[in-house]
Amino acid sequence: MKKIVSIGLLGPTLDAGKGKRRWDRWRPTVAACQQDDLIIHRFELLYQPAFADLAAWVMKDIQQISPETTVNLVLIDLENPWDIEETYGVLHDFANAYTFKPEQEDYLIHITTGTHVAQICLFLLTEAHYFPAKLLQTSPPNKGGSLPGRYSLIDLDLSKYDQIAQRFEVEQAAGTQFLKAGIDTHNAAFNQLIDEIEYVAMHSTAPILLTGPTGAGKTHLARRVYELKKSRRQIDGPFVEVNCATLQGEGAMSTLFGHTKGAFTGASKDRAGLLRRAHHGMLFLDEVGELGADEQTMLLRAIEEKRFFPLGSDEERTSDFQLLTGTNRDLYHAVEQGQFREDLFARINLWHFRLPSLKERREDIVPNLHYELNRFGQDNHHRITFNKEAEAAYVRFALSTDAVWSANFRDLSASVTRMGTFASSGRISTELVKHEIARLNAHWQGSAQQTQTTRYLATFFTATALAELDYIEQIQLEAVLATCMRSKNVSEASRSLFNVSRTHKKSTNDADRLRKYLAKYNITWQQIREQK
Repeated sequence: MKKIVSIGLLGPTLDAGKGKRRWDRWRPTVAACQQDDLIIHRFELLYQPAFADLAAWVMKDIQQISPETTVNLVLIDLENPWDIEETYGVLHDFANAYTFKPEQEDYLIHITTGTHVAQICLFLLTEAHYFPAKLLQTSPPNKGGSLPGRYSLIDLDLSKYDQIAQRFEVEQAAGTQFLKAGIDTHNAAFNQLIDEIEYVAMHSTAPILLTGPTGAGKTHLARRVYELKKSRRQIDGPFVEVNCATLQGEGAMSTLFGHTKGAFTGASKDRAGLLRRAHHGMLFLDEVGELGADEQTMLLRAIEEKRFFPLGSDEERTSDFQLLTGTNRDLYHAVEQGQFREDLFARINLWHFRLPSLKERREDIVPNLHYELNRFGQDNHHRITFNKEAEAAYVRFALSTDAVWSANFRDLSASVTRMGTFASSGRISTELVKHEIARLNAHWQGSAQQTQTTRYLATFFTATALAELDYIEQIQLEAVLATCMRSKNVSEASRSLFNVSRTHKKSTNDADRLRKYLAKYNITWQQIREQK
């Protein structure tokens, strides 16, 4: 049998007593050694210098009532037992210096005596396994009961408590269902992903990066993560979100970090900025890959130090927020191309979760279809359903390779909205489904043509900047860039592009003409060469 060793603090009030009547009082340290069914072979009694006499009395009393118990008096240098930093440090040092022999001895940490601060510190050190022990709790006798009272042992290994473990499992399952908006998803990889996100969200405040194609649900999931953390009282500030692709120039700095009055033309009053608004809450930066270099630098410092300078101010501001970011860009490639700071990427990439496209989760199309139907009905205050043949036809198409789902869940949601709107009787018919399938196919065919048209433009322009160009201008510039990417050098590209007009000129400098054309759009041949 292993020997039992107890470690505890002397209680200057509860353990006090030197006269004969002390035996009529309940004294927890003495009572721990009076239990009939608990034999403590050694008691490590920690005491402060001011209570040396009391410690000696308690040791003698234990030896009298429990000859089997050896008492070691351990002097600790603790001035203020109500100071948690000092108390934790002293007890931590004791635990590190003590020689534990778990193969020979079982350890009990007596947490009944000492200040509340000391009891908390003993609990934390035991939970963190600095003390390889169970907790020993002693209690006075009930009214009319006899000394020495009662005791209980507390094992902090919660895995041994089935009911507690089951409660944690139920709570986690409820959390993952909440993140999935109650949708009964069947894709194993997606379900595992959501399980991991739920666990990280509940156990970490570090930045989370959500990647995946447009329409995969990044913004929706970010908001659900916030709502889950708020429901568990882990966060009490607001949810603040912004699409970084909409931030340009000085407006980007002002929007994120705020500005002072007069910082720039039109700054008629101070502005707090989104980082300040997100204090004690959550900031979601969607399309974070579109941030400019200056904003990336400021954001990095705000993440690491929780400090930043508003535009036009010499006075720092602080904000303690949790950061979520989202992007459909390849940030690894952006770092390689010098378009995104490597150190910022390292900070936001600690927890990286890629959301799959709808095409990668075809087994989840049907439950998401039913979810969208229910949501449409709630938003419009009347129930919408398919007839049997119509639902079969729509599902058959949705699961086929003909269904591109280029915008992912946005396509599915829009599709349900259209069918629900036309279903005046509350029933989606086969005829409505046929029209909707034709509409989706036409939309995807047009999108494919548009994507081909802007293949190279997307490399050099943000979505916002591209939207400012006329469509005919986009077509021409895309053709120019395509020729440049196929050519060995600027001269070869210019000869191809000006193959007719150059024959009518006595003196030609086609390369210069091409460079000037590209310069109108802030594109250099060096940039094209780097992309090649």
